[in-house]
Order: sequence, then structure tokens, then C-alpha cells
Amino acid sequence: MAQPPFTASEIEASLHVWLETEFTYFKVEQLAAELEPLTRDEQDFILGWIRRIASTHITLAWQFGRRAPALLPRMERRLLEAWAVHTCDVFDRSGLQNALRVMEQVDTFDEVQHRHDAAGALFDDIAPVLGNFVCGLSGRRLRIEEGDAVWTDGERIVLPPLIAALPNLDDNFQLAKISVALLWAQTRFGTLRIDHATVAARYANPERALGRLHALETLRLTARIARELPGLHRRMQRLRALLDPPLPSGWQRFEAALAAEQATLDDSLALLDAAYDEAECPQWSDQGCLRPDAIAAARAARLDKEKARLRIKLAELLEEHRNVQPDPQATADAPHGLDVRPRDENGLLDFDITLDDAPIAPPEGVKQLLTSVYLDFGEIPPEYLVPAGDGEYDPDRVFDQPEDPDAVWQGTYHEKGAVLYPEWDHGRQHYRKNWCVMREKNVTPVHDTFHRDTLDKYAGVVKHLRRKFEVLRDENRLDKRQTQGDEVDLDALIEALADAKDGREMSDRLFVRLHRAERNIAVAFLVDMSGSTKGWINEAEREALVLLCEALELLGDRYAIYGFSGTTRKRCELFRIKTFDEPYGDEVKARIAGIRPQEYTRMGFALRHMTKLLNQIEARTRVLITLSDGRPDDYFDVYRGQYGIEDTRMALLEAARTGIHPFCVTLDRDARDYLPHMYGAARYIILDDVRQLPMKVTDIYRRITT
Repeated sequence: MAQPPFTASEIEASLHVWLETEFTYFKVEQLAAELEPLTRDEQDFILGWIRRIASTHITLAWQFGRRAPALLPRMERRLLEAWAVHTCDVFDRSGLQNALRVMEQVDTFDEVQHRHDAAGALFDDIAPVLGNFVCGLSGRRLRIEEGDAVWTDGERIVLPPLIAALPNLDDNFQLAKISVALLWAQTRFGTLRIDHATVAARYANPERALGRLHALETLRLTARIARELPGLHRRMQRLRALLDPPLPSGWQRFEAALAAEQATLDDSLALLDAAYDEAECPQWSDQGCLRPDAIAAARAARLDKEKARLRIKLAELLEEHRNVQPDPQATADAPHGLDVRPRDENGLLDFDITLDDAPIAPPEGVKQLLTSVYLDFGEIPPEYLVPAGDGEYDPDRVFDQPEDPDAVWQGTYHEKGAVLYPEWDHGRQHYRKNWCVMREKNVTPVHDTFHRDTLDKYAGVVKHLRRKFEVLRDENRLDKRQTQGDEVDLDALIEALADAKDGREMSDRLFVRLHRAERNIAVAFLVDMSGSTKGWINEAEREALVLLCEALELLGDRYAIYGFSGTTRKRCELFRIKTFDEPYGDEVKARIAGIRPQEYTRMGFALRHMTKLLNQIEARTRVLITLSDGRPDDYFDVYRGQYGIEDTRMALLEAARTGIHPFCVTLDRDARDYLPHMYGAARYIILDDVRQLPMKVTDIYRRITT
């Protein structure tokens, strides 16, 4: 039975709580009066979103409440929700005024557009898929970015926030994919090799000339896609039949000429005069737009830098070649014949490289540089193949240098060189996109006696642990219901005899076989390096890690150790102590000794990054163990309290959904108030005494990985 609608007084009471006291009673009373005539379902929807948006900013919540009643009858709820979330995202990125402009823009939508928008392909949903798609295509690596329209500058493909030309979600996604393919084809098959503005300026109406050149190239690239990606081309033809008028009769001759397998950009330029004289110019729904200024700027910035990079890399290849010769000194001053021949077969671009008539396999970075240069020129200019001389270039100026993780905090803050992670806003019930700015840093190693002192201090414990872990390494198991084995499986035999008595076929899987267990485990340890770990806790963490590493080396399990800390969302830091691929040597031991308390305990970003790293490891079992001394917290930040707990819980759920097993070891005696909610009842342990940590952690590891 449907619940009765809220009365105006009930609505006012809720609005006063969510909108606090900044608004006058009259405004709240007016909004309550507008919501009172709605059905209970409509009231619940609008009030729910007012409450969620108010956690971001009460002015936005007020504006949503004012507009939503008029929008509900003519706008799908899915789109209303997307509009509300997008508004909050804009507020996160650029402040209240821009977010209010987004609120105002919703009134410009018409009813037909709403129907399509409800099935529209949102950029955030399709960008990861299309990013993988374009990475699988031959040519320069292209980024997928969000912008105002569909276009490319040769280094990135830009798509709008929403593609909604069709009433079907899958069709809108396919339209986006086709657009991406056409933009990729512009970079791959030569469309971007010329100065488009200069070409268009030769005509009385440059804009008309540019539009017709773009149309000619779209015809040529469509024919290339038909040959390279025939399945996608069939979908392209179907969607064009739905969205676009037939090709004008005057353009059919151009289509036939540019469909030839050998057609190039030069053929399009040769046809431009005739196309310019045509009264009509086709424009397809998937072709996007051509932006000469952006193309020219990206190309100009790329050419000199890639020439220098390629010549430096070729000099390194030549040096490696000399070093493997029988007499390196004799060949040092001898001329070397370097030959690079592009090979473009079946749409795949590759290079045959020979040095002194011997084929060589260049590193992937060299192939990427050769590919990019070839796409810009249609060949590799001879001057690009001259290895750089000693001191000719400063590599620090030519190659992108890794950011100093500490230098970025000096002066005006910026996000260059950082990894951005979302954060769950439980009030909004949605993620804050690209909210946490994370950088990886190495722990400064301390080459002292800490490792040796710890082994001496826990000499008896180490021997005991080694015995335990050796048993674990050699642990065997009984595989039941086998066709062959060492002993009879009594349970299987009884079931088989019962089947035979009932007239059914008797199974031949009647044996048990002793099988040596093969461990296929990857474990990441995430260590709390917040300021509250200062003193005994920090020492106990370091001792526990030493004992763990000594034991894990016996098992052969792959493991990594990282620390985490931060100060607000703008400075989230992850400290490398040991990576998965790094051996447990003197450097790692020195980093463990160098673990020191830092700032605060913002946990969500660290859990998400460790989830990403673990998912890159091939293992049957993946475990994420956190060593912490308290609840999630940060400096004068909304992260304190329930917000931080809910974000951490969501990060743990994200990890669990990918098959990772999270576990927490904490020293916080009050953790029973929040850990069951974050981790679940059986995924944490609370230690009352910090001195138990080194011995308990190894025992806990043994239990959760068997």
C-alpha cells in the first residue's frame, strides 16, 4: 500500500535540518508548499537528493529543490540524478558559481532531448572501455579526455560528457566508439600532417574550405575503416542510416575516388577545389570537428622534442651494440649503417631496423617514437636517424623528469605527476571524482643496526616462526574422489556402492591422493605511518615487518609493503618500502628501519591504490593486510568522523569485489565501534598491547593465507 504524501509541515522540518539556518523560514515554507502536492514517491526522490546535495553545498541543494518539481514530469529520473551528480562534481572542481551555471542549464533541455539523454552514454562510463579500445589500435598512444565536443589534436581524443543522439544506450555507445575510431584514423592515416589553417586560407571562405576538406577526409577514412575494422564499419553504416541524410549526388564521385586502397591525404587535397564548388557539404553525426589551432600547437610542441628523444635513444642503441662486439674499442670509431624501414601491413605499423646489416629489436620506447614521427611525416626523415653526439642534448630537458614528490608542495599547489583517486561521499551517496591527489614516494633508507638488533631481540621467536613457516611451505593435502591414489576414499566408496545397489552407474573416483600444496599467494601490507604511531607503535610496526619478511622469504609468497599518510585530500602520500618485484635485500631492510611517523590517517586512497597494484599480480589468492593504530582521520577535514569511516568501508568493498581479501590488525582499543562496520566481523583483530604486534602479525598471516 502506497504511503501518504508528506505534509508541508513535515517537509519544512526536514528542510530546516538539511538546509540549517542560512535560509529564511519563508524560503523553506515556499519550497515545502511546492513539494506538498507531489506524490509520496516524488517527494521521497526530491527530498532524498536535497539531503544528499546539501552535504556538498546547501545553496545547490536549495536550487535543486526549486527546479526539481517542474523537471520531474518531463525528465527521466536517471538524467535528473546524473545532472545532480554532475553539478556536485563541478562544484568540487571549480566552485559554486560554475556549479550554479550547470543548475541553470538544465532548463534549456527540450523534451525530445530528455528522452535521448536518459539513454545517453556518459563519458565516465564509456571512457575506460574506449581507452582500452584505442590502445589496441595501431599508431600513437592516445588519451581519452572529457571536453566540449568530439575532436582530436593528435595526442588525445576528446569526447563530450554525454553522447545522446539516439534513444538506445548501446547505440549511443556505438556512436561514441565509431567517433573515436574516426579520430584515431585521422592520426593514423595522415589527416593531421598538414597545416589545415594555411590550406583553408587559400580560399575566399576558409571555413567553407575547411568543412569540405574535413568531409573529404571523412570519406577517405571511412573507406579505411571498412578495410581495417569491417565489423565496426557495418555498425557505422547502420547508425548513419538512422541519423544522417543520404550523401549528396555531387559527392558520390569523391566517395568513389577516395575509396581506393592507395588513397591518401594528397588525394583529398587534389579534390578540394571541386568539393569547394559544391553547394552542399555532408556532415556525419560521428565525424566530430576539426580544430586546426589545437592540431598545429600539439604538433609543433612534439616535433623537436621527439627528434631529440629519438636521436638520444639511437645513440644508446649504438652504444649497446658496440659493447657486445668482440672488440668494442676497434668498433668505437668505425662508421655504422643504421637503417629503419617502416612496414605497414594490414593496418599494423611496424619497423624493420638493421645496424650494420644485422636486424635488431628496439625497445618499446624507440618503437613508439618511430611510430609518432612516422605519423607526423609519413616517413622517417633522415636527420632523425642520426644518433646524437656526446653532450648534444641535455636529457633532463628532452625527457620528462619524474616529479620530486616534496617539491610539488612548494608554492602554488598543482596536480602534475600525481595519481587521482575518487572518494566516497556518504552524504551525497556518490563518489567525488578525482578527489584525492596521491603521490608515491620512497621511504628514506636508514642504514643502521635496526634489522640486526631486531633479529637478536627476537632470536627465539624467529626460530619458532621459521619452523612454523617451513611446515606451512611443505604442507600437503589429501585430494579426495580421485581415479587413482594411495588409499581408498571411504566416503566415495560408500556412495558408489549405494549407487550400484540402486541400479545406477558406479563411479570410479574411489581413491585419495596425497598432493603437495602449491602456494600461489600475493600479499600487500599497508602500514599506518600517521603521526599517532610515534614512539612504541612505530618501533613495533618496524619489528613486525622484519619478522614477517624473514618468515615470508621461507614461503616464497609474493609480497609488497607500503606505508601511507596524508594531510588533506591534496596531499595523500604512499611510501614504497618493498614492491612485489623487489628482492628482500639491504635496501629494503634499510627502508624498514627508516619508517617514521608522518601526518594523518586518510585511508581510502591508499586502499584503492593497493587494490590496483594487487590486481596487476597474477595470483590465486590476493590479500591486503592493514597495520593501523586508529580510525581514519585527517587534518581539519570532513574526513574526520563518519565520512572517513564510510569512505574506507567503500574502498574495502571495492577491493573485495575484485577478489581481494582485506584484513586489519589494529592497536586501537576503541576499534570495536567502527571496525566491524568497515571490515566485517571476522576480518580484523584488535591487539591490546603494542608489544604483541611483532609476534601476532606473523601468526595472523599464517592463519589468513591457509
